[in-house]
Amino acid sequence: MKSFSKLHNFATHLHQLIVRHKKLLLVILGLIIIVASSLVYIFVIQKPTTVAINPTVEQTETKETEPEPEPVKYYSPLTGALVSTEADTKKPVIGAMIENSPDARPQSGLKDSGVIFEAIAEGGITRFMVLYQQEQPKLIGPVRSVRLYDVEWLAAFNAGLAHVGGSYYGLKELRNGNYRDLDQFFNPGSYWRASDRYAPHNVYTSFEKLNSLNKSKGYTTSTFTGFSRTDGSPSKTQNATNIDVTVSSYLYNSSYLYNKKSNNYTRYQAGAAHKDRESGNITPSVIIAMYVNETTIFEDGWREKITTVGSGKAVIFQNGTATNATWKKKSKTSQITFTDKKGKDVPLTRGQTWITAVPNDDGEVTWR
Repeated sequence: MKSFSKLHNFATHLHQLIVRHKKLLLVILGLIIIVASSLVYIFVIQKPTTVAINPTVEQTETKETEPEPEPVKYYSPLTGALVSTEADTKKPVIGAMIENSPDARPQSGLKDSGVIFEAIAEGGITRFMVLYQQEQPKLIGPVRSVRLYDVEWLAAFNAGLAHVGGSYYGLKELRNGNYRDLDQFFNPGSYWRASDRYAPHNVYTSFEKLNSLNKSKGYTTSTFTGFSRTDGSPSKTQNATNIDVTVSSYLYNSSYLYNKKSNNYTRYQAGAAHKDRESGNITPSVIIAMYVNETTIFEDGWREKITTVGSGKAVIFQNGTATNATWKKKSKTSQITFTDKKGKDVPLTRGQTWITAVPNDDGEVTWR
């Protein structure tokens, strides 16, 4: 009976506690439900995150894309101009002696060429040794005879030379077996005489004929070191937009007018624009006045002798500016180099380069 009374009293007390703390119990019950729900989500519903077992494998990093390699560029060793393939850089170089007497003007094949050497042949009359590689005009001429200094300039270019005979020492050097001699005397089928001009100012050739002649002789490539080249653009401080080059007399002296838009120079001669008969105004990118020792000697007649090996002063005109320089040629077969007053190489702007041999004694170059 006493036990029942105690049990009854405990139940009554518990009921009073539940009634008294009903709100607290509800809060505790709610917390239990939230915790239980969270545990169910973590362990049952949510998918576990994959953890890399091998820390050396970079699973979370994005692999960097390697940059595309720069395309290979090829440049003509003669002019520095951009060419399409490596084979283009090894095309055979062909030179041609083109005369400059008034009866030979306008000439053919001067504008579309790579490098031109201009020097006095005799009697103050200048003559051009014109070098071609990528450029191949249809007509070349009038073709005339060669001199020794032409051959010595030619030697550095591993080039053939189209000409009609020459001076005694010039032919002796050219025919010694070390050069590619394309003399009209021995290859008459590669030349012809034009009917609209009179001899000796009417011998012409073409690249169709010269290429065929070269191929028949096995002259299929040329390997040589050209001039140092660089991209050109008009200078912000132009100091040479008008140039005058005096080598002998009015008929053979030249002048140049700078064209800023095209970054080249229009050549003038005897008071008028010097034109190529087929292609119009001659417009080199670079003009070089190269001072040389020049004397008159007797060979098979009175000839001009020009010192080609050694050094001397030069003026380089490009980008509308003038640069005083020194030319050097160490040997007959070495290339001419041009250095500034500090002895550093002067790169030439890509394109046609016109080099005039100016006599030290009575030649003159001025600009403004």
